[in-house]
Amino acid sequence: MKILKTNLTPNLCAHLAGRSYKELYQMSVKDPDTFWGLIAKERLTWSKPFDQVSDCDITSGKISWFLGGQLNVSVNCLDVHVAKHPDRVALIWERDEPATEIKVTYRELLEITCRLANTLKRHGINKGDRVAIYMSVSPIAVAAMLACARIGAVHTVVFAGFSSEALAGRILDAQCKAVITCNQGVRGGRLIDLKPTVDTAVKNCPSVQHVFVAQRTTNPTPMGKVDILLEEAMGRESAECPPEPMESEDMLFMLYTSGSTGQPKGIVHTQAGYLLYSALTHQYVFDYQPGDVFGCVADIGWVTGHSYVVYGPLCNGATTVLFESTPVYPDPGRYWETVQRLGINQFYGAPTAIRLLLKYDKSWVKKYDRSSLKTLGSVGEPINHEAWEWFYNVVGDGQCPLVDTWWQTETGGVCIAPRPAEEGAEIVPAMAMRPFFGIKPVLMEEKGMPLSGNDVSGALCIAQPWPGMARTIFGDHKRFVDAYFKPYPGHYFTGDGAYRSKEGYYQITGRMDDVINISGHRLGTAEIEDALDEHPAVPETAVIGVSHDVKGEVPFAFVVLKEDPSLNQASVVKELRDMVATKIAKYAVPDHFLIVKRLPKTRSGKIMRRILRKVAMEQTEDLGDVSTLDDPSVVTEVIEAYAQSKSVTSKKK
Repeated sequence: MKILKTNLTPNLCAHLAGRSYKELYQMSVKDPDTFWGLIAKERLTWSKPFDQVSDCDITSGKISWFLGGQLNVSVNCLDVHVAKHPDRVALIWERDEPATEIKVTYRELLEITCRLANTLKRHGINKGDRVAIYMSVSPIAVAAMLACARIGAVHTVVFAGFSSEALAGRILDAQCKAVITCNQGVRGGRLIDLKPTVDTAVKNCPSVQHVFVAQRTTNPTPMGKVDILLEEAMGRESAECPPEPMESEDMLFMLYTSGSTGQPKGIVHTQAGYLLYSALTHQYVFDYQPGDVFGCVADIGWVTGHSYVVYGPLCNGATTVLFESTPVYPDPGRYWETVQRLGINQFYGAPTAIRLLLKYDKSWVKKYDRSSLKTLGSVGEPINHEAWEWFYNVVGDGQCPLVDTWWQTETGGVCIAPRPAEEGAEIVPAMAMRPFFGIKPVLMEEKGMPLSGNDVSGALCIAQPWPGMARTIFGDHKRFVDAYFKPYPGHYFTGDGAYRSKEGYYQITGRMDDVINISGHRLGTAEIEDALDEHPAVPETAVIGVSHDVKGEVPFAFVVLKEDPSLNQASVVKELRDMVATKIAKYAVPDHFLIVKRLPKTRSGKIMRRILRKVAMEQTEDLGDVSTLDDPSVVTEVIEAYAQSKSVTSKKK
């Protein structure tokens, strides 16, 4: 499939001008020090130049870039742009109620950031101290991140939907000295109390000395001994705050991600390498041009929000959208009405939202003018074919390149995506395709040897370090090495499986722990889901493996059907069986199909397969932690659907 609209030759820096994507990529993996050194010198503003590009030993998880250099991230995101174009819009806060957006210029954002930074300093927050941010998407939340960066404090943003227990666990692990929060959040027409959650959390967190409370709504909130009204305190501070010079490898932020042990791990990112990588990927993966309005609808509580709502766009002097609402509030046209009203040029969202929206009539998309769109992006999980085609053809009218991006909290930014590429290069639907500069993917077979050639599948590893990668797990470097560098020595192990096509493109097949072994055949659940999702009546599915006496494991499919009273469920299931048999193999056909109204998801949109596995294996008396679920009532629905299905099956017998 050809898409003509594409990046021109990347102009990474003056020294590399005029080279093709292929030449630049080869240089980035063969001579990374020269490649990254030239770009870092030109693209970032340094208070002291670096004297060594890198010092890395991937086997021991030692990663250092731009040694000897000093800079300040907030200066690179704010001051440099204020000096050139102070009245350019930095943030468009797309609030919950449509058409109530607020625009914040670079000059205004710098002033807010400095006042907040001075407030933190006045209350004893210093370089190296950790600060938890528990806020919904807003300019004050972005300023809180940048204020920490300005004074050298380390922020850890906790998604403002996590329970008090989850929040407390992260505060305790990071030993946070302060928490910045709001009285309430607003989302989907509902008010969400945030301060009471923080109150409960900090009762068990002796390290917290202050809780700064911003006012998102006018509703009063009880204040305790450690609580400080943020806006009031900021009003007493100067609008200027000298930036702290930071070493390239000083900590910038920590972000907690779930580990296989169930104990969240604080992924550490540092200053220069992370900022450079997020800015470069923002520009070249999405073909960002000066003056564009960049619309990433992720929450700042996730790494996507860090890299592509805040740091990448602001480092590039972009106008970035802060989306506070949901895809279906007040109706399923919300995203596209926002695109029309704000003139969004790049739209970056999650497959789970796209699958939700394709259940509705396409008139919800078509009634709005989307001609401003130049690039569409997908993030968070592999996108299935039906969602890709709908996104590309219905939303983009077949006119916009759609970049299916693969990356992780640990990688700092996009690692594999269809763009950048040579002029006129093809984009294959539902495939991440091409490694970004400096990323050298390797597929490993089960015994730990690299797979050569194309048309092969294996464990996805990356063969050499890059500036954006995580440096450690906070307080547990051994766990960092064991998780990412021990499984395949000399390589970073992503935990994902991938397929390298006949043409040499990469397709992510799902987590290695989402692999089912059926009678000796290894099969990624994402592959089965992709086949099922192509059925026109099926917007979404989740497949898990359950134990089987003979086959070892068999697939169990949870299927959501479109709301259509004329659908015959038995007929659809038969068609689904046939589709999997045709598209993959007969052995891949799920032994069990369960029709459900919805799937249990976290607030970030990830399906909680662990819960589905418990339901399928009839272990629902202990579901574990469900605090991250967006709507816990879904679990009851799924359990009841399973019980009803089992009852019907036993009656037939």
